[in-house]
Amino acid sequence: MTPMLSLESSESTDITQLDTVGITAQRDNDMNTELDEALIKTLQTVDTPTVCNALELLLPKRRGYGFTTSQLVCTRPELPPMVGYARTATIRAAHPSDLSGKEARAVSDGYYEYIDRGPKPSIAVIQDLDGNNGYGCLWGEVNSNIHKGFGCQGVITDGGVRDVPDMAPGFQMLAASVLPSHAFVHVVDYARPVDVAGMRVKDGDIIHADQHGAVVIPAGLLGQIKAAAEQLARREAVIISAAQQPDFDIEKLRQAQGEAAEIH
Repeated sequence: MTPMLSLESSESTDITQLDTVGITAQRDNDMNTELDEALIKTLQTVDTPTVCNALELLLPKRRGYGFTTSQLVCTRPELPPMVGYARTATIRAAHPSDLSGKEARAVSDGYYEYIDRGPKPSIAVIQDLDGNNGYGCLWGEVNSNIHKGFGCQGVITDGGVRDVPDMAPGFQMLAASVLPSHAFVHVVDYARPVDVAGMRVKDGDIIHADQHGAVVIPAGLLGQIKAAAEQLARREAVIISAAQQPDFDIEKLRQAQGEAAEIH
């Protein structure tokens, strides 16, 4: 993981440059930039904290939002980061659906059709309206296989998951809890904006997620993330190298901060 660089000297030196980059990035945010296999593989070479760092450089105002702010359990931390288009939904499990059987089945069928259609790969981003880290699980062996078959890489939810050892191969889950039962779980709505673990997401947003959590990447910045991450890594390397020397002291830190600030 590449930790965030927080240096007063570099921030003050680069603030004009960063603001300019941020304005340009915001203007480019509406570009219809699409994921392709090469771009996905590139984004999977960096972890989610590094993506957050890159976004701080490219679009400074995003420093305070657009990522998960509550801890989620990652069931398969050994998998590479997920990168895909958000499919959003809300669920409940604490009580049965208020809809009739026919109406409830129509909502369920419409949800699965929604997951199957649209750009891929996708990531399910599911808000649990019961709160308290969920009451029952939509996610288990069966649904993970269904979603995987529809081109969905995994789920990010502030609710519960189960059947952890039996999940579809390669299917990732970031969840608020691991629970044993379905309870009365049902889809309430889908293709609507959701708030999951502090991250606001709308249908079609591009998500990067790993064991640390998840972040929304503005579409217009997709092709700039890797270069920004590499720039930050070069700056951090100067600080880390200095800190690992036996004669490291505050003066050496200040010197390294100055050198890092000159790296663009």
